[in-house]
Amino acid sequence: MTPFRPVFRAVAIVALLGAGAAAHAADITVSAAASLTNAFKDIGQAYEKQYPDAKVRFNFAASGPLLQQIAKGAPVDVFASADQETMDKAQQQSLLQPGTRQDFARNTLVLIVPADSKLPLRTLADLRRAEVKRIAVGNPDSVPVGRYSKQALEAAGQWTPLQPKVINTQSVRQSLDYVARGEVEAGFVYATDAAIMPQKVRTVFTVPTSKPVSYPIATIGSSQQQVEAKRFARYVLSPQGQAILQRYGFSKP
Repeated sequence: MTPFRPVFRAVAIVALLGAGAAAHAADITVSAAASLTNAFKDIGQAYEKQYPDAKVRFNFAASGPLLQQIAKGAPVDVFASADQETMDKAQQQSLLQPGTRQDFARNTLVLIVPADSKLPLRTLADLRRAEVKRIAVGNPDSVPVGRYSKQALEAAGQWTPLQPKVINTQSVRQSLDYVARGEVEAGFVYATDAAIMPQKVRTVFTVPTSKPVSYPIATIGSSQQQVEAKRFARYVLSPQGQAILQRYGFSKP
């Protein structure tokens, strides 16, 4: 029996190593603003390549609905919002792991039209032209790009006059799709969204905002994978993560 003990011992060691690796592996769910879809998919792939033990699942939507899901107990580990206001609400509801909130990117608000549009739009007031029938604007109550758009239109004295033309959308990507398909004459999106459909939409001008379009990220307090969640958030802020974001047009925080 003695000659077999080293074999059993080796098998036991391999089994323990395997168990340790399995225990270290972690799957996390990242809820991220719709405008981050393309960049975060690439970040996820790069992250999993660097950390083969990790698996990242993404849930993309407008920041408001994502917050509602988290507040109702959805199993989310990391939250990345397109505005500070939504993350403020998450913090006020004690949903965030203390000390993990950080800004990781910035964007700009733009007005877009279908690529073949001939409309001479140079200012927000030009949206009142008779040729402009419909304008895609994210729902200001739940979509950050909608809040930025409303604030800009209010500052220009155009929010109320344009209400009959406004088509509320459920995310910035829905606004982008409406313009790309020619279902509206114009729409408000982020510069990074406009950049992914250069053949279908055209940016007519950048819309000034009273506050920077700033993106915060944080880990969720109820996450059962705090170590992995924090590692992913660090990766987003790392030179590798920032390079991917900048490739999609985001700027540094």
